[in-house]
Amino acid sequence: MWASKISIMKKTTSIILILAMLVMGAGCTKFSDDLNINPNLPDKATNPLLLTYVINQMPAVIEAPQGMLNVQHWSEKPYTDASRYTVVNFDFYWIYSGALMNLQPILQTKTFLNAEGSKENQLAVARILRAWFFWHMTDRWGDIPYKDALQGLSNFTPAYTSQKDIYYDLLKELKEAAAQINENTAAVKGDILFNGDMEQWRKFANSMRMIMALRLSKIDPAKGQTEFADAAAGDLISSNSESAVYVHLANQANQSYWYYVFNVQGRQWYWASETIVNYMKALNDPRLPIFADPAPNGSGYFGVPYGLDGNAVGQIPSAKVSLTGVHIRTQNSPCYILTNAQVKFALAEAAKIGWIPGGDAVAEANYNAAIEASVRQWNRLTFKQYDPSKDEQVEKLPYNPDDAGDVSGLPAYMANAAVVYTPADALKKIGYQRWLHLYSNGYEAWAEWRRTGYPELTPAPNNNNTPIPRRQAYPVKEQNINGTNYTNAVKAQPGLNGVDDLKGRMWWDKL
Repeated sequence: MWASKISIMKKTTSIILILAMLVMGAGCTKFSDDLNINPNLPDKATNPLLLTYVINQMPAVIEAPQGMLNVQHWSEKPYTDASRYTVVNFDFYWIYSGALMNLQPILQTKTFLNAEGSKENQLAVARILRAWFFWHMTDRWGDIPYKDALQGLSNFTPAYTSQKDIYYDLLKELKEAAAQINENTAAVKGDILFNGDMEQWRKFANSMRMIMALRLSKIDPAKGQTEFADAAAGDLISSNSESAVYVHLANQANQSYWYYVFNVQGRQWYWASETIVNYMKALNDPRLPIFADPAPNGSGYFGVPYGLDGNAVGQIPSAKVSLTGVHIRTQNSPCYILTNAQVKFALAEAAKIGWIPGGDAVAEANYNAAIEASVRQWNRLTFKQYDPSKDEQVEKLPYNPDDAGDVSGLPAYMANAAVVYTPADALKKIGYQRWLHLYSNGYEAWAEWRRTGYPELTPAPNNNNTPIPRRQAYPVKEQNINGTNYTNAVKAQPGLNGVDDLKGRMWWDKL
């Protein structure tokens, strides 16, 4: 399985170049003379090439730093502007023109080639991926162009769709896509996420739908419970080997973004936050050596205080604090998209609030299983194969989905009173453990913090009482490119009060 994945991913660079030309190609159509045709460059991408390209865009969503800063997984040093919420507008055009626009040819295919996968399977996978990208986008910006988006030359100024309508439609799309999958017909080609395993795609869709339904817990619990229970009745991701994991490779074309930042650019800008380090140290959490490096002076693990201004953070010697863990910034590190532990934390919460049967007994069983799955995922034995003190100088083994993980520290950890499941504060403990598990998946952790209030975070200090962001503002150029619809969206969106800023709330954010 993994050999075929690697062989496909090595083609990434050429695929991206081809598809970039396809996305931008409308401006060159008047040159139809044969002299302007390159016989060595295809003028049409196949569905497998498009699918590979789209999956390759998923880590760019997961590995963006702002989410990790918002939930204080990381702190900045020496530049702290992002931790102090000075960046207000964030771009979403790259997602539309990249992943989403390249899914459109698959969804609009007139004649499917069975050699590339059956029609129903190709359409199902494209719908699932489309839902994943739109889910991420609406949870950052709220109302966004959705129903009228991706029409190319037909509509350069799409209207915005409300987040409520987007959520309801995505839940429908995921349910229909999961039902559309047919394991008895040809599997999709170009699949570098599940290697054509259609049952895995169904589990991914059901698991995503279930977690998405939980977002409605404060705004529309009746709808949320119905969707959650229906999704949970289907096949779900139930082991670490079934988690949706994108595997970077130990080469320049397919390396981790964080390897590029830390090792190629040499920018040691992101450090383990004092918030998360102190919390984990107090519990003797066995995942801490993965999340953070020991301080170079040999004193142990010490995080950088979160959100200090440049002068204050400049007074902290780098030798006394912990850089974000070397395992996260290794060239061929895995990128966790949706995991077994996430599913089990969702089931634990659902049982606790009565969305599924079983009450505290089922909630506790899933909570304990989620923590074990998280520890196994992060403390994989392949992480033990090289010396972190030598940083990147020793080669890391390829990702192994069947790696059992080191759980030697788990019994003592689970016996800690602050970790043991207790009915009275079960939702708080689930929230904190979910926050820990989602380390390096910052935007998902940020969404869960906004929904649940856990962990209890303090905003950046001495920052004019600026609160932790609840959303991200639209791209500045949207005001010029799509001004009327932009203005209407800012006025109409609940929680914005007519202001496109970081303080407005999502439709589902009713904490």
